[in-house]
Order: sequence, then structure tokens, then C-alpha cells
Amino acid sequence: MTPCINLLKKANVSFQIHEYQHDPSVSSYGLEAAEKLGVSSERVFKTLVVSLDGKELVVAVVPVAERLNLKRLAKVSGAKKVEMANKAQVERVTGYVLGGVSPLGQKKRLRTFIDRSAETLTSMFVSAGRRGLDVELHPSDFKSLTEGQWAGLVLD
Repeated sequence: MTPCINLLKKANVSFQIHEYQHDPSVSSYGLEAAEKLGVSSERVFKTLVVSLDGKELVVAVVPVAERLNLKRLAKVSGAKKVEMANKAQVERVTGYVLGGVSPLGQKKRLRTFIDRSAETLTSMFVSAGRRGLDVELHPSDFKSLTEGQWAGLVLD
């Protein structure tokens, strides 16, 4: 069990666990998940940890095939300077290893911004807390559990 799965069970929301054989040589863990789970990449989301003004870490959840638009995240979060957090920071604050960072069950709850493309999906997939393990749940449950905010976050 991962902290993500424990949180989902405790919250008593409907979810499904999906496991696949992770290939350490792949360059995109998210696209690998979509391919191996046989689902559209629009339904599989990656968890990105971002530093705002060098003071606050936040989570951006975007489709695996898309790139995060840092300017849009800055605008929606009210930050002036936005940059990707470094690996050590991410792993220390979330309790997860890079490539297996779940937006759920992190050591420290971070403000979460979710790309609005998830809002209309019947279900979405996010990392369950380790490489090769995803959870599928309803976007409204995900938003509620993360206390997230919908926003347009991807590059056009």
C-alpha cells in the first residue's frame, strides 16, 4: 500500500488500482503508463511540483502528453517567478520518488492546480505513489481530495 491508496481508502471514494510492468529505460513515465494501461494520454495525468517565487511549492496536474505552461501557472497562483522544483525538494516534501510522485497522500499537503481538461472526463488516472502503479478515479473526487483548483495549465 502507498500513502495515496491509503488516503483513497480512508476517504471512501470509488477508485481502481492499475499496475503495469515499469520499464526503467523509458523517458516519459506518464506516456508509458498510458500505453501500458491501454488508455488515451488525455486521461493520464502527471504530477509536477513547482516552486513559486522561491517560497512555496505547489502541484500542477496536467495530461502526460502536454507541457506545463509556467506563465499560466504563475498567473493563476499569483506568483511572479515560477520554476520546476528540484528533485531533492520534490522527494523530501512529497515522500515519493520522481517518476512515482502521486498528487495524493503527500507528506506535506501542497496547493494543487489541475488542468481543466480533466473536469469533463468520466475518470482520470494519476500515479498511485510508485512507478508502475496508477489509480483511476472521478475528477470531482480527485479535486475534492487535493482541495485543488481547475485552471488552464498547458501550452497551446
